[in-house]
Amino acid sequence: MPLKIGQPLPEISLKQKTDAGLADVSLRRNVGKGKTVILFVPLAFTGVCTDELCKVTGLLEEYKKLGADVIAISVDSPFAQEAWAKQAGITLTLVSDFNRVAVKAFKVKDTKVIPEKTGLLNVAKRSVFVADKAGNVIHSEVKRDPSSMPNFAKIKKAVEQA
Repeated sequence: MPLKIGQPLPEISLKQKTDAGLADVSLRRNVGKGKTVILFVPLAFTGVCTDELCKVTGLLEEYKKLGADVIAISVDSPFAQEAWAKQAGITLTLVSDFNRVAVKAFKVKDTKVIPEKTGLLNVAKRSVFVADKAGNVIHSEVKRDPSSMPNFAKIKKAVEQA
């Protein structure tokens, strides 16, 4: 079962590739300051994942105005993520869950669809979690079909209501 509404965001830090090197990014970095939107995408350089993160990049100003920090997670290395972000124009915070710590904590490991279709194990299901200012989950959306985009209207509504 994925992380449930009412549960706190886990105390996890993941790696982000920056111009200065690798940096730690806490998934709870916005707790006490504002809301947090956490997006899990299965893999870098894939069509739907690129479309999703490009769409969210276009919505970043709206999320900022609503007091939300947006963090996207994939199991790719931070170096692959950096190349992907530069190629696709992704400007949101993109962090690596290469060691699958967040996938386990949020309980979003895809054990059926992607492994069955591609033979690739240990990737995340396309998922979204929204946390309030206190760091508690107020919205959870986990997709069965990795080609299905999250419901951006529901995400925005959850952020607005938090």
